[in-house]
Amino acid sequence: MKSYKLIASILSLLLLLSVSTFAQEEKEMTQEEYQLEMNRLIQNRVELTKDVNELKSQIEALKQKQASLESVEDSQRELYVLVGATDASIARYRSDLAALKGKIQRQEGSYEDALLALENLQKDKISALPEFNDEVFGQLQRSLSAWKVEEVSQEVVYTVKKGDYLWKIAKKSEFYGNGFAWPVIYNANRDQIKNPDLIYPKQDFKIPNLSEEEKAKYDKAKANYKPAPPTQN
Repeated sequence: MKSYKLIASILSLLLLLSVSTFAQEEKEMTQEEYQLEMNRLIQNRVELTKDVNELKSQIEALKQKQASLESVEDSQRELYVLVGATDASIARYRSDLAALKGKIQRQEGSYEDALLALENLQKDKISALPEFNDEVFGQLQRSLSAWKVEEVSQEVVYTVKKGDYLWKIAKKSEFYGNGFAWPVIYNANRDQIKNPDLIYPKQDFKIPNLSEEEKAKYDKAKANYKPAPPTQN
């Protein structure tokens, strides 16, 4: 915008000089008119000089900013070398991180799978870079912990009754409605269940919610189940 103003000022000055010359040819200027014209031209010169100086300052500031950006880029390259990263591996890590962040925010899949994925990202040396460090070891870790707390708070506790077994419990309509999901109850209560075929009355079992992935897995197992034909005597 300043360059446009400078150009416009120069054109105006040239036009005024032309008009002034033309006027002198047509009419002799008085001393007072001459002084006024000189004052006006001097003022124009002052303004043009100011505009030029402002443009020089802006150009210098841009040069300094460019040098600063180049310095930051060089530092970034040095960090990449330290962690053994390339542009391709950084792009891949960034993509994996964004995908995991979305899954955690949507609580998509299982908590355990998300935890494993986060641990793998944390083990990668790229996680030490400033761009990723806080998000991998701070933000996502906190989001995952909140997911776990919410998941635990939604668990139901069931007290085993005489005649119960894991398949029967999993098949109850208030839980999974699917006996094939019994391993979920078993895995959630391994501290109490030594043998999945042996459970006892008055034991209190946590009944965790099924993830979408688990539900699909056990629904498929149920749909594909074909009972063995009756034995013939």
